[in-house]
Amino acid sequence: MYYAHPHTTQQEKLVSGAFASTLHLMFIALLVFGVNWQKKTEPQINIVDLWSPPSQEEPKQVEPPPPPPPAPEVKPEALPKIEPVPPKAVAKPEVAKPDIALKDKLKEKEKEKEKEAKERRVVEDKQKEAKKQEEAAQATQKQQQADAQRLAKEQADAQRAVAAQAEAAQARLIAEYKGRISAKIKSYIVKPPNLEGNPESGFNVTVLPDGNVLSSKLGRASGNPAWDGAVERAINRAQPLPMPPDPALQKYFRELNLTFKPQE
Repeated sequence: MYYAHPHTTQQEKLVSGAFASTLHLMFIALLVFGVNWQKKTEPQINIVDLWSPPSQEEPKQVEPPPPPPPAPEVKPEALPKIEPVPPKAVAKPEVAKPDIALKDKLKEKEKEKEKEAKERRVVEDKQKEAKKQEEAAQATQKQQQADAQRLAKEQADAQRAVAAQAEAAQARLIAEYKGRISAKIKSYIVKPPNLEGNPESGFNVTVLPDGNVLSSKLGRASGNPAWDGAVERAINRAQPLPMPPDPALQKYFRELNLTFKPQE
């Protein structure tokens, strides 16, 4: 009597059944082969004719021996049930675990690299921004300097223009009053009789701010004393001479070089 394993799995049952069926089939095949082999090996009847001298008696017929009895039927004995051996659990290969410390160290290094790269980018961005600001400040400074130079040039040009205009106006005013002084002196000249030619007399006249003549000296004689004397007398009679109202111009009238010709 055989008992199944109390904890036999379905796979083990299938393996056991297949193994038992295979054994039964093998046993049946052995039986069939044995029977067929016995049938094929039945004894053959050999008839031997013995020579004998001819006889008038008829030969007796020899009967063949009876066939051998059939082989007893062998019943298959019950084979003991073989319990299948449960397969051994295959040990899984151990997976090499990574070194946690090394992995953490690599992560830390990566983080440090990322941090350094980020800090470097921040520094580079600040440097670029500072450079842009510096370039902008330099450009602004250059523009301001250019504007200041242009403005100064414009002011200088304007001042020169004003000064030139003032000088021109002053020169015109000086020429105008010198012309007035000469005209006034000429109006007091009495030409001597029988004056020949066009003699020219030059006098250096010192004039006070009020127009009065401080002194008059003959600087260049005309060669005609009568004409020179007539001019000197006219200078003394014409005072006070006309002077410009601007006191700043009086310095141009303190020392006058005046020339006179009878035919002017």
